[in-house]
Amino acid sequence: MGTSPDAYRWSADSKTIFFNWNPENKDKAQPYKVNVASVKVDKAENGEADKNAEINYAYNKDKSLGLLEKGGDLYLSNLKAKKETRLTNTLERESNAKFLYNNDVVFQRAENVYQLNLATGELKQLTNFIKGKQEGFGMPSGRGPVRSAGTSQQDTWLKNDQTALFDIIKKRNAEGGNRGAGGGRRFGAAGANSTPARTIKPIYLEEDFMAGLTVSPDGKFVSYRLIKQATGNKNTIVPNYVTASGYTEDINGRTKVGETLSTSITYVLDLDKDSVYAVSTAQIPGIKDLPDYVKDYPKQLEERTKKNEDRKVNLNVVNWNESGSFAVVSGRAQDNKDFWILKLDPTTGKLSLIDRQRDEAWVGGPGINRDVRWIDNQRFYFQSEATGYSHLYTYNINTGEKKQLTSGKWEVQQVQLSKDKSTFYISGNKEHPGITHFYKISVNGGDLVQITSMKGGNEVTLSPDEKWLAINYSYMNKPWELYIQANKPGAKAVKVTQSTSAEFESYEWRQPDLVSFKNRYGDDVYARVYPAENPHPNKPAVVFVHGAGYLQNVHYWWSQYFREYMFNNLLADNGYTVIDIDYTASSGYGRNHRTGIYRHMGGKDLTDQVDGVKMLVEKYGVNPKNVGLYGGSYGGFITLMGLFNASDTFRAGAALRSVTDWAHYNHGYTANILNEPFNDPEAYKKSSPIYFADKLKGDLVMLHGMVDVNVHFQDIVRLSQRFIELGKDNWELAVYPVEDHGFVEPSSWTDEYKRIFKLFENTLKK
Repeated sequence: MGTSPDAYRWSADSKTIFFNWNPENKDKAQPYKVNVASVKVDKAENGEADKNAEINYAYNKDKSLGLLEKGGDLYLSNLKAKKETRLTNTLERESNAKFLYNNDVVFQRAENVYQLNLATGELKQLTNFIKGKQEGFGMPSGRGPVRSAGTSQQDTWLKNDQTALFDIIKKRNAEGGNRGAGGGRRFGAAGANSTPARTIKPIYLEEDFMAGLTVSPDGKFVSYRLIKQATGNKNTIVPNYVTASGYTEDINGRTKVGETLSTSITYVLDLDKDSVYAVSTAQIPGIKDLPDYVKDYPKQLEERTKKNEDRKVNLNVVNWNESGSFAVVSGRAQDNKDFWILKLDPTTGKLSLIDRQRDEAWVGGPGINRDVRWIDNQRFYFQSEATGYSHLYTYNINTGEKKQLTSGKWEVQQVQLSKDKSTFYISGNKEHPGITHFYKISVNGGDLVQITSMKGGNEVTLSPDEKWLAINYSYMNKPWELYIQANKPGAKAVKVTQSTSAEFESYEWRQPDLVSFKNRYGDDVYARVYPAENPHPNKPAVVFVHGAGYLQNVHYWWSQYFREYMFNNLLADNGYTVIDIDYTASSGYGRNHRTGIYRHMGGKDLTDQVDGVKMLVEKYGVNPKNVGLYGGSYGGFITLMGLFNASDTFRAGAALRSVTDWAHYNHGYTANILNEPFNDPEAYKKSSPIYFADKLKGDLVMLHGMVDVNVHFQDIVRLSQRFIELGKDNWELAVYPVEDHGFVEPSSWTDEYKRIFKLFENTLKK
């Protein structure tokens, strides 16, 4: 094929684009560069891109100074004078450095935060986080029973009792602290006129993991999260059979859906008061709302209603505006039904609602579930599916005005704020679900201006000066290439690379028909069709089912399923008509399409395949008795469901690395769609092929890697045992001993597709 360029990055002066490329077909890609003015491509030196790249400083408010971490130490750059000063030179790593609003520097060293006054050189420790637990009155040892940081009722009583009993304790307390046994002055102790030692209240982290440590820009507050890791979960084991040692070696795999999830608590430390409090999620509006599906389980509904418990929520990092006058925090319910954006009062911990996205299926879509991003001191931006499609919104925290900037039956897929914060640059599919373009719009709203013009896929990397676009562009039958275009509407895009091999160019790759049809529910479903130029007398058809579920494969750009694209061309050459459908739950089509499989995978996503075959029969003249299907991962799952539950439509199928029982897949993906097995068992029984194995009628070939750490080999083994027990003999299993979920070895790919082709030749043409 040849290898497309990738990994685009601009030089700091916006004159050069660096990228990785392999036009000479070497063992691996090499660094290349192109001059924007001359469009001349040259090889680049290793590390040249990094030397010339824009430096991601943490700037002060007027961008005259920049902070940078190098090798675990901090450096200060005077950007006008072009002078760099080293601020730290320590064995410990300093990180997370930023400027406060007053130009002081704050940074993190180990678990603690420090503040450096650049004018005076004074370094002040702001926090005293200590790993482990407090043991008695001594230093933390990390061992023994969990104790609070000296604030339990027992500790308070003992302290008061000591003071009441002993005069020496009263005396030392009056003098400002215990100076040790004997009451004498220690060697080297300060005199009466010295400054008293500064103390900071210790905060013991115990066994929790700290994340999201942030200092407010006014230097008054520190916010952080303590994450309590889930315990008691059982990891799966994936045996690896072909090893250098000659012994079977176990790979420690993932957990299964329904695992116990880690929990977190967000805290705010008031530095002036030296006090800390937890941000209570109990005050979030709708925190006790139960999902609708519980109504299908009366006993569960009664029990959960009686308990009236708060749902568990994971709050994101506290997000401060530039001056520190406002703080916003977002959070997602662990049951996946809610995403909140909340205003935080750091002095009290009070949360007030800004925006709530509630979805009885699950909250998702492009740009959703992310932290908000500030435009200025008053406004931030975020994305929401409130209209049924992911669109861009701004919110003024002073006035409470929420403003929708984009609208329509299309999705905002990526957003970038210009450096002067006046313009949003947007990637979206406004023209057509299968075409992406690059747009701009004022942060105040107004007309959406299209900048790119090539029909297909336009992936844009904007130059630092925002005058140029590096466009990764492709079309249906043309793989990705680099183009350069001025950042102006209507400007011409100039092609830079030519990557395809002579062998690839020797074949006339098809541009499939991009069509749409109405499914049985009246929804528009898009598909690619590869018509057979010389149909076999049996007029056979094959359905390719893309993987991932939430993925788009019906579009005008080069498919990430490039092997399947080429295989579909081969099938069309051999008399098959091929269809590739963006079935219900595919990405790019809005909320209703995205969530159409909620609580029933193998429902609308399967009937869309059947309805697509009906369209082929009516418009492309295929024989409904000679239809097969194939796909990998989620596509393999649909193939199994098709052979089991739509056997009148599908004569044969090839299922690659297929999920056979969703109760054995991972939590992050599955719980969104089917909830948990112990809470919603009916959803799993409707959605898992293993429960329908007795309905197999057509010919089935299953293909699976034995070291698949995503969809475990155990999945296909369990289904095979069901077939054996059911007395089925119209199935085969091909195993690949060295392959994970995504095959790597060319010999494995070749073997896999030879078997699929043989299946269709032996069933659909006879």
